[in-house]
This record gives sequence, structure tokens and C-alpha cells, in this order.
Amino acid sequence: MTYAPDRIYEEVAYVAYHFHWPLNDILDLEHGQRLRYIQEIAGINTRFSQER
Repeated sequence: MTYAPDRIYEEVAYVAYHFHWPLNDILDLEHGQRLRYIQEIAGINTRFSQER
């Protein structure tokens, strides 16, 4: 299965921005793993915003 390049860039940018992981490490993740990290980051951001 292939994924739209724009979607991959978006996912990689999101994880890299928040976790500062190298590009190759993020690209080596399975798509499902990347999505899980995105969900976790979003949850962290939500909780952080609500605490402010």
C-alpha cells in the first residue's frame, strides 16, 4: 500500500517537530506506528492546553 506524499510529509513533520527525531527514524516506522505517535502527541498537546 502506498500513501499520499503530502500525508507522509505531514506525519513526519508533526512527529519531528514534537519529538525531534531524525527523518530516517520516523520514516522507518510502520504507518500504524506513526499514526499512534501522532495520536499520543495530540493527546499530550490537548492536556497541556487544558492545564493552561
